Amino acid sequence: MDKLIEFDEKNKVFHLHNDKISYILSVEEGGYLSHLYFGKKVNGYHGQLRYPRVDRGFSGNLPESLDRTYSLDSLLQEYSGVGNCDYRTPALDLQNADGSFAARLVYQDYEITAGKPKLEGLPAAYANADEAQTLALFLKDAISGVEVTLLYTIFKELAVIARSAKVTNAGVEPVELKKVASMQLDFIKQDMDVISLPGAHANERHIQREAIGQGRKVFESRRGASSHQMNSFIAVLEHNADEFSGEVYGFDLVYSGNHSFEIEKDQFEQTRVVAGINDYNFSWHLEAGESFQAPEVLLAFSANGLNEMSQNYHELIREHIVRGKFKHKEREILVNNWEATYFEFNEDKLKTIVDDAKELGIEMFVLDDGWFGHRDDDNTSLGDWTVYERKFPQGIKHFADYVHEQGLKFGLWFEPEMISIDSKLYQKHPEYLMQVPGRKPSPSRNQFILDLTQKAVRENVVAQLSALLDGGFIDYIKWDMNRHISDVYSVSLPKQRQGEVYHRYMLGLYEILETLTTKYPDILWEGCSGGGGRFDTGYAYYMPQSWTSDNTDAIARQTIQYGTSLVYPPSVFTAHVSAVPNHQTGRVTPFETRGAVAMSAVFGYELDLTQLTADEKEAVKEQVKTYKKIRPLVQFGDFIRLKDPAKGDQCAWMFVSRDKNEALVFVFDRLASAQPTLTLTKLAGLDPAKNYQDQKTKAVFSGSELMELGFYDPVKRHDFTADMYHFKAVTD
Repeated sequence: MDKLIEFDEKNKVFHLHNDKISYILSVEEGGYLSHLYFGKKVNGYHGQLRYPRVDRGFSGNLPESLDRTYSLDSLLQEYSGVGNCDYRTPALDLQNADGSFAARLVYQDYEITAGKPKLEGLPAAYANADEAQTLALFLKDAISGVEVTLLYTIFKELAVIARSAKVTNAGVEPVELKKVASMQLDFIKQDMDVISLPGAHANERHIQREAIGQGRKVFESRRGASSHQMNSFIAVLEHNADEFSGEVYGFDLVYSGNHSFEIEKDQFEQTRVVAGINDYNFSWHLEAGESFQAPEVLLAFSANGLNEMSQNYHELIREHIVRGKFKHKEREILVNNWEATYFEFNEDKLKTIVDDAKELGIEMFVLDDGWFGHRDDDNTSLGDWTVYERKFPQGIKHFADYVHEQGLKFGLWFEPEMISIDSKLYQKHPEYLMQVPGRKPSPSRNQFILDLTQKAVRENVVAQLSALLDGGFIDYIKWDMNRHISDVYSVSLPKQRQGEVYHRYMLGLYEILETLTTKYPDILWEGCSGGGGRFDTGYAYYMPQSWTSDNTDAIARQTIQYGTSLVYPPSVFTAHVSAVPNHQTGRVTPFETRGAVAMSAVFGYELDLTQLTADEKEAVKEQVKTYKKIRPLVQFGDFIRLKDPAKGDQCAWMFVSRDKNEALVFVFDRLASAQPTLTLTKLAGLDPAKNYQDQKTKAVFSGSELMELGFYDPVKRHDFTADMYHFKAVTD
């Protein structure tokens, strides 16, 4: 493989590069790492970006140095420690055994290896020896003995750098880690914006863009999960950048717990980005000889706007995050009984849905909440993963066998991280419930949290699920988490380690998921957390797909799916057609529109098939046939955003095959007008030299026509419409 990482020994400059990007850093005076450049590929570097020496008042200098022009308070750095006259937010904050807060991280050595190392106990991107190279930089604080290893992986084919940090206490006294960021990136650039993905339950991942001003801005979750409220991603971009032009820098944290993205514009209008585990209620007691591994951040660069950044992430997640047999496999069309029945069902009722599913061409039936313990509402039975005999007197396998006999696969819902007070598990092991001593725990949705920091709890979860999965009749698992973490305390840890609970919970969850997904590789695992409350790249490492939102309304989902696509490919997010009036919004949306939105992801139904009219059943048959034809393109083609639903009355996106021979376009209109404004839809990502035929009208257009001229959108005389265009390349 070509050399992707070079080191200039004389000038102490590291240059990571491929055909798309360059990342350059150097060892500056005093052994500090200085950031030089991240952006478009450059063919060489000749030292012109050594940070200028300027005497800055009130910016302190290096110990025992008389050079007033060199200060860590202004230097563009790679990873800053605390207590060094750098008054900006640090990447590493720790308390030494003597009570001091100080860490002077000085460069010691480096190592370049082929491929990409695993991160102990954490999800991370992976790559073979011929797909990537990794630079390890070794830093040390001479006084405490604390060592920091910075990892930089550059992929051969992608405009992405994977970064992480590991802290090792090589001294003789313990230290208290107060903050361990995964990465830091300092920009000299000015006039930049930041994009984040805030939201709420049933209203996730809306694109929020704002100018970066002086001061410090934090995008974070303190909920013990990556959360509906703030996704674990931001982008920093030029002020004039849009979907198709301008420089964009993406930061995606591969982690499913508390996160923090800090942006600080300093007194010299330089911008620092620090990303990693949130330091809220965080501390980590590090004894001599112990290490702490921070999760990974995926840095993506685009010189051509947000769509190019997204396509980098999509390719990375599909090829270097998602694992197992379902990585490149088309995902089945399913029907989920939740909105059809909620808790009110028995085997006979479910069989009628299965029968209709078979008739309509649906490929999987998923039994949702209510099949276990004595679960007739959401106040009970969590922790007791045994079949509810009143609903399934002959056992769950008996019903699963019926599903399989109809030619469908069978899926089952679990919420294994939670516990109910009335459960047999709680009665036997009250210590398994996470709670603060002397205080009553807080319910959320009438449920409580299992303390996954405890080994016995993790073993219990694995044992209970294995008892069911060993039967071999379950093809799919929906893994839910219907609340966020509170009452943060573990009886398994001493008082000086209670700041470790949030992260140890995540490590415990990852251990469970690694165990189960490895043990049962033939099961398709789907993540869920009240819909989209733990929708992140870390989770995609274990779950090839995740439920995007509890909001199934087709109009609301346009905004949710548009924002989700900023980072995540459609192959990892699921979308279902639900009944109307919609259960979340009460909105009545045409069946065709509901189908078009849901078919723009991993497709399914969440309604009572037995209640559909004859016409609606025919419509389902046609949707199922259509999706089976377009499924490879939707799940594994290039996704391109065309029109942002937050900026007008339209939403549009498209899918293009890798060979650019096929394209699928969806255009959504919301409200009809008595005097409509005419609009055009211009495509993107096609081959301008190829001709494309509209599969419905048989009209032929050149790729350049479709991209530069576009076509008029039809005038609509009713609300909430959808148009689908399918183009294929032709030779005549």
